[in-house]
Amino acid sequence: MFKALFKAFEVRWKSYRHRFVPWIALNLQKNERTLRQVKDPSRDKLVEDEEVFGSLVCLFTELLKNDVKNQSELLRFLPQSKRDKYTNVQNGTRDAPCAVVLNALGFRIERKRSSLQLAGTGVFVTQGRVPEGSTVAMYPGTIYQADEPIFFQSIRNPFVFRCIDGVLIDGNDRAISKIVYRSCSGRDRFGPFCLGDCSWLTSDPVNPLAVGQYVNNCSNEKAANVCYQEYDVPEGFPLELRQYLPNVNYRADTQRPLRCVVLVSLRDINCGEELFSNYYTIVH
Repeated sequence: MFKALFKAFEVRWKSYRHRFVPWIALNLQKNERTLRQVKDPSRDKLVEDEEVFGSLVCLFTELLKNDVKNQSELLRFLPQSKRDKYTNVQNGTRDAPCAVVLNALGFRIERKRSSLQLAGTGVFVTQGRVPEGSTVAMYPGTIYQADEPIFFQSIRNPFVFRCIDGVLIDGNDRAISKIVYRSCSGRDRFGPFCLGDCSWLTSDPVNPLAVGQYVNNCSNEKAANVCYQEYDVPEGFPLELRQYLPNVNYRADTQRPLRCVVLVSLRDINCGEELFSNYYTIVH
């Protein structure tokens, strides 16, 4: 019986370790190909924030246009000039969100079984081609500042991402993490404007990029083709498009901008390739 339990634990661990931050931290020096060297935490940017802003606004605008029939209450509160931007749409049919991503960004990503042995789910480019420097995916979840409690949510949770400054993102779409996210998302509204997206908790996300928590860490055999990049949502981000942001703050009175983490392509990524991420190390 002990052997059977040990075998079950070993299988589970081999899947778990591909995302478990402490294991990665302990093994980074053994796998130099998994590292991205950064001379200063403030310069951990592959592309400028303005480029990330442009990509997200472009995609979210198309998602809103595609769903304009269900956005009537929200649109009533916008200035006429903005309303026209979303309602002057020639094609009245509604496409699947993944088709909107393909048309807007030129590629499509989906969750599928990873090519890594025992790694579980991974994320693949299933249509089109991802140019170098593109925003490929987003890491969804509840945002915890360094002093906020996350102990119970973190138990047996391989989806807790640690930012450079100690901010944590819980990207688990199950159990207590799912309950916490739904509660915080329901709390955060501005009149008719929803400030976060809950659909990433389902198998059919409205924002198809919100699957970044399932991107596996690279290995010596599988080199990284994307990297994490932190992005603080600016005040000027369109209010009507915040409904597609897959992140919420754990505490309502958080004074800092909403933290998002995007995955940016390190090179051109072709159709059929799986996404593999790497982690930074500070070089002094």
